[in-house]
Amino acid sequence: MAGTPDIAPGGAREVTLGVMGGGQLGRMFVHAAQRLGFATAVLDPDAHSLAGRISQHHVQAGFTDAQGLARMAELCVAVTTEFENVPAPSLATLAATRRVAPMANAVAIAQDRLAEKAHFVGCGVPCAPYAPVTSAAELAAVSDDLLPGILKTTQMGYDGKGQVRVRDRAELESAWASLGKVACILEKMLPLQLECSVIVARGSDGQCVHFPVQRNLHRDGILAVTEVWPGNIPEALAARAVAAATSIAAGLQYVGVLCVEFFVLDAEAPGAAALGGLVVNEMAPRPHNSGHYSIDACDVSQFDLQVRTLADLPLVQPRLHSPSIMLNLLGDLWPQGGVPPWAEVLALPGVSLHLYGKQKAARGRKMGHLTVTAATPEAARAVALQAAAVLGIAAF
Repeated sequence: MAGTPDIAPGGAREVTLGVMGGGQLGRMFVHAAQRLGFATAVLDPDAHSLAGRISQHHVQAGFTDAQGLARMAELCVAVTTEFENVPAPSLATLAATRRVAPMANAVAIAQDRLAEKAHFVGCGVPCAPYAPVTSAAELAAVSDDLLPGILKTTQMGYDGKGQVRVRDRAELESAWASLGKVACILEKMLPLQLECSVIVARGSDGQCVHFPVQRNLHRDGILAVTEVWPGNIPEALAARAVAAATSIAAGLQYVGVLCVEFFVLDAEAPGAAALGGLVVNEMAPRPHNSGHYSIDACDVSQFDLQVRTLADLPLVQPRLHSPSIMLNLLGDLWPQGGVPPWAEVLALPGVSLHLYGKQKAARGRKMGHLTVTAATPEAARAVALQAAAVLGIAAF
């Protein structure tokens, strides 16, 4: 498969790829696209957006602004998105005249937890038992079997936002009220052994490639650590996670990069065997924090594959050339009026530091990430723990 003639890079005419959203994921997409010789356009309302500052074109407009969308269609031959909450109708508008990947229907499903769960079930992929809570009647009808559980808004939740843990029916009613009695979903809380994710890239011809299964640690609902090497989770579980992620992408007729997050259940927990020990949590129709290590540890990164799927260029199975650990760098690490001790961190072997260019550090804000690669998992872990100690990150 070769790139379609009007999207092929390196010709006499400048070819522009667009991205909806100007944050760090958009910035890394722009870097990958420009490395292949494409020009880029970013639509983002922030005059100082991270991606807009480095792109050939920055369309400063809201995501539903008709003139902004028309300008993107004028500039670009193809458009992608850097986050799942870009309004799906805006993607559909662009798709009327331009190649868009992922398509609006796939993004719309990812934007609604109930639709997302229904898609998982339709693909035969197990998920935690759940029930909709979109009305007082549905709240009253919730089975006691789903408690304790986690009440989540069906839309706009991320990094632990829009979620409340509930132990009993009284807490459930209070949590729904605290969330504004908006549409929610209650998921049964399951005893977990670990969390993992799979990133797949699927082309317009249905070809699908994937990165190794990533083992993840979250703190306060935010990804903190990702570890990647062969055997980081049991081989049979890893194979099932890849197969499930591939099935989910195929069921959407998906084109683009998709991350699917999973829970590995405690094998001794009641009901774990019936669910096969592995349940899907959620999906993100874009590159994902847990895939940032791929920039340094793989021969092609998740952003390279985002460009290839958008431009209809050949997909290759990514190769992990080094065991890797990624540490998320939050604004909590920045001392007031200062910066973390980067020189001490960069003195460690195999460390790559990626800072996103955000000028203001705030608690919980993603300021960058740090990747450690080494010849062995043990060596990568030893250096990563040294870096964490220098920065004041909790051990893992």
